[in-house]
Amino acid sequence: MASPAQQQQQQQPPTKPRLAKLFMQHARARKDSYIQLLIMAGILGMSLRSLTQKYRIHALLDDTSSLKDDHRSISSRFNSLRSSLLCEADASDPSGLSSSRLRRLFGDDSI
Repeated sequence: MASPAQQQQQQQPPTKPRLAKLFMQHARARKDSYIQLLIMAGILGMSLRSLTQKYRIHALLDDTSSLKDDHRSISSRFNSLRSSLLCEADASDPSGLSSSRLRRLFGDDSI
């Protein structure tokens, strides 16, 4: 039979250094299992990262198509405004000074 001091020592929770020592003994005994666990955790982490990157790429593709549509719309609106301003300048100023100034502002080489 164990003495009362040994029974008390067995019933007390292990301290941190003792717990670390027990963990290391357990890890040495089941080294293959721990290596397999670490490899599986690494694969899981890489899979999660790949999945998030996949969804990020899809979101970026959607943003790209949306931005292209916006660019087309803005370019069309700009060209419409430019042509209407040039027509109005041509109609209001017979000397052509306003329209030549507008053409320079818009960078329009065709006179």
